[in-house]
Amino acid sequence: MSEFTASKPSVYPIRLYGDPVLRRKARAITDVTAPVQIAHYRAAPLKEVADIMLETMFEARGVGLAAPQIGLSARMFVAVEYEDDEDEGKETPLKSRVLQEYVMINPVIRPLDRRKDGSFQEGCLSIPGIYEEGVKRNRTVRVDYTDLDGNPRTLEAEDYLARVFQHETDHLDGVFFLDRLPPEITEEYRKELLSMQRQSREYLKELELLRKAPGHVQEKL
Repeated sequence: MSEFTASKPSVYPIRLYGDPVLRRKARAITDVTAPVQIAHYRAAPLKEVADIMLETMFEARGVGLAAPQIGLSARMFVAVEYEDDEDEGKETPLKSRVLQEYVMINPVIRPLDRRKDGSFQEGCLSIPGIYEEGVKRNRTVRVDYTDLDGNPRTLEAEDYLARVFQHETDHLDGVFFLDRLPPEITEEYRKELLSMQRQSREYLKELELLRKAPGHVQEKL
């Protein structure tokens, strides 16, 4: 986890498995012009928060990041569509491969057909190092959402991008991809998950100490 600061961060700390915010049903965003606060950071416009979420996602080498994963219980996520690159390695800047960035506020996903696919491997920035196939997702979906300017939008997606949108929307309802797999698979990762829970408790204790410090700003939406 990163050090505490009240200034504008370059990236946000990503909340790990075991943090209660990740199991909470996120609140709808009713005013896209209202500033928000993430933990101890200063209040910032929603667009700035979304930009930092994207940078956080790039640094963690992810494809999507939901607001609860940075401690903000709000119905928003960011995601990116990358160009295919079989030679991509950890030294390659992900931003150089971006085809399209997405910021979705209050997304509502509807399947466009009954086809589901469980062949893709999924991972999660809040449960790093754990990857599994078998999560059945709708292959084609429609997403109704609000953009950062407050405009209603509709987007259709299929296959991997549709999976990304469904994965991130799950986070807004407090659901991990492991929840959609047989319990014995989660049990296989018991040791790793317990370690993440310990890290989460330690981080929350630090946040509580900071919250009690003079001049600390409260998180709000």
